[in-house]
This record gives sequence, structure tokens and C-alpha cells, in this order.
Amino acid sequence: MALGFRIALRASGMTKLVNDPVQQRFIELFGPEFGHGKAFDLNLLRDTLEALGSPQANLPPVIHVAGTNGKGSTIAFMRAIAEAAGHKVHAFTKPHLFRLNERFLVASAIASDEALIAAAERVHAVEPSLTQFDAQVATAFLLFGETRADLALLETGMGGRDDSTNVIEHPAVSVITPIGIDHQDVLGNGLVKIATHKAGILKHGAPAVIARQRDSVWPVLEARAEEVGAPLVRQGVEWDAFANNGRLIVQSETRALDLPLPKLAGQHQIDNAGAAAMAMLTWRNFEDGVIGAGISWARWPGRLQPLTRGSLSAPIRGIGGEVWVDGGHNLYAGFALAEFLEDMQRKQPRTTVAIVGMLKRKRASFVSPIAKVVDHVIAITLDPERGMEASELVPFAQRAGAAVHTAPSLQAAMQNAAQLPAPRVLICGSFLLAAEALALENA
Repeated sequence: MALGFRIALRASGMTKLVNDPVQQRFIELFGPEFGHGKAFDLNLLRDTLEALGSPQANLPPVIHVAGTNGKGSTIAFMRAIAEAAGHKVHAFTKPHLFRLNERFLVASAIASDEALIAAAERVHAVEPSLTQFDAQVATAFLLFGETRADLALLETGMGGRDDSTNVIEHPAVSVITPIGIDHQDVLGNGLVKIATHKAGILKHGAPAVIARQRDSVWPVLEARAEEVGAPLVRQGVEWDAFANNGRLIVQSETRALDLPLPKLAGQHQIDNAGAAAMAMLTWRNFEDGVIGAGISWARWPGRLQPLTRGSLSAPIRGIGGEVWVDGGHNLYAGFALAEFLEDMQRKQPRTTVAIVGMLKRKRASFVSPIAKVVDHVIAITLDPERGMEASELVPFAQRAGAAVHTAPSLQAAMQNAAQLPAPRVLICGSFLLAAEALALENA
């Protein structure tokens, strides 16, 4: 059984499976999404799309989003703003939580199994040697090109310059969210090399909304923008966003917006919402009320999501505690989650617990900033094939000063946390773990 198309949920020693026929069919046609050993080849994808009638040329205006963190949340805000204005939206995002279908939003509706499988088979008939992610992008473009919508939102899978989504030649707007360290095996070591890949989505004449970046990143983005003639709209220069008296303020050189705060939790969502507002205003002159409605409506599961009424969180809630779930898994996400926990502690001090499980291809240093601000870290092994051993997380958490424990499963970790007085529990480290937590919560 391929773990790529089913989510394994450990419950009382039993395994519960969530079937995903679309993921299964993609694996049958194109192999696994990761570890396939195939070279990245945008020319092969371009040739495939041309043979399919160049559906990417039939898309509505495109907003193309790259960055290390915040891409999905920024797209969620942009989608909500567009839909608040009455527009239909296509969106291609990753990763998904439960089913591959979640990556494909067609005219504001999740694509059906039948439509996705039929489109994937058309792609396979033209070029069976594509990587699975290339095939996903081609499938998205087929569906988007054949269905009317007003806007298309595209999230890069990895990097930007060599990413499959970068076959788009004329985006209406480009967006680059904060750039940090991730995927070094492919993008290279250090922020400068990684930023060079991300900057590859900048195109001639397409304005680029740039979120706040580290100092070493700005020269890379600015050099690329000058090279291709892409006007920059930079946070901290041409615009900024901040919370003030319970409101979200987005300030540009020509406009000041006084908006409701996003429902998505965390200080980083202030910047994501601001970037989304600026990108949408760069595309079209929306009214303040429309932007505010979108910011307020936006939801993005598995991103600092509170668990408030299900079975997994019940024992913690029953003793007056609270539970949060986040799929973040790199160092930037670790710092953002630590900032969130510190802010929550200032508002209402509690004993804090981080339950952490990660995939093998990620870096255990994710846990370090979180371990500095929590009382306990409980490390778990997600999955014997794909998961990082819990023991690999232990030294990073110990050096940061937290009390460190291991547990054989998420349920066992939650039982341990329930022995503490009214704890604040954060489940984090992987979208696979976030999906497990949400599935168990709703079981």
C-alpha cells in the first residue's frame, strides 16, 4: 500500500485509512510525488502543454505566489477577497491535508474525482514520463483552461525559477512571501541561493508584491526585478501592515485601509493578509469593504487551527486547557509558532506543551525556537517509513531548555499532556500530523 494516497491514522493500536482515489491514480500514472529520481525539466512540461493545446494560455489573470512560508494563507486571503467581490476563482495550492483534490480549486469549487482523473489520464496519454507534480500542474491548467473564472491563483511547489508553475509567462501580479531556509537539497545552501530560485517567478512588466524579508534577500529580489523590468511593491517601503486597536491597518503610498483582523491566528497572518490585500489592489481597485470581508472570511485549515469540539481535544478541554494544530515544519515556521505561543502566554499564562512529529526530509531544528518557549516537548514518530524518529528531535528540544518526553502515538502524547493542569497544547511539525489530529478530532 502506498502511503502517498492514504492517510494512516493510529487509533488505539488500530489503523484507520482515508481512501484517496485521485492520489492513487496519479501514483499509478506518474509514480510517487517524492523520491521519484526524475530530473526537473520545464521544457518537457512545456512540450506536453503545447501538445494539450496550451491550456495555460487560456487562463484568466494569474497571481503567481512563491516564498518559503505563508503562500497558502496568502492565497486563501486573496481567494476570499475575490469571492467577496463576486468573482469565480481557480487556485492550485499545496500541500493538501486529506485528499489530493484539495489542491485543485476550479471556479471556486474543489475539483471532483472524476474530473481530476480524466484530466490526469489525458496528460498521461501525451507524456507518461512527467514527474507527478508536473502532471498535477498540467492537470490544473487543463481544468482551469476549460472552465470560466475571473482569477487564477498559483502556488509554487518548490523554489520558483525551475518550478512547474513557472511555465506561466505573463502573470498579472507576482507575490513573494517571506523567504527562509527549506529544501536546501534542491535549492542550495543559504538564503541567497534560495532567494535566487524564488526570484525566478518575477516577469517583465508584472508588478511584484514582496513581503517582509531578511536583509540578505532584498538585493537578490531587487536585482532580478531590475533585470526583467518587474515593478516592486515592497513591504516596509511601498506598503506595510500592522495590527492597531483590534484592527488590521494596511498602508500604501496612495491608500490606507482600516480592516478587520483576520480570523487566522498568529502575528505572521497580519503580514500575509497585508500582502494579499496589496496583491489584489495591484490587480484591481477593490473597495475597502470587499477587502475587509475577504480578510475576515478567509480560512485555511491546519494553520494554527484551534480544536474546540471534537474527541481528540476533549480530555484537554475537559480540564480547562486548549489545543492548537499547525502543519508548519521549517525553522521560519518554528519562530512564527514560538511568537504565537509567547503572545498567548502574555494574554493568559498556562503550562505549555508542544507535541511534535516530523517527516524524515525535514530538519529537526524546527523544534528549537518552540522548545525555548514551552514547558514540555513530547516527540512522536509519525510513520515508520516517512517519519523522523522521535529520538532525533530530543537533543534539539533539550538544548533549548524544555522538559522532553517521547510517546508512541499522538493519542498517547495527548494522554500525557492531559496529566498537566489546564495545558495549552500545540500539535505541530508536519501536515501529515496536522491531518491526523484533525481526522481524530472529527472521528
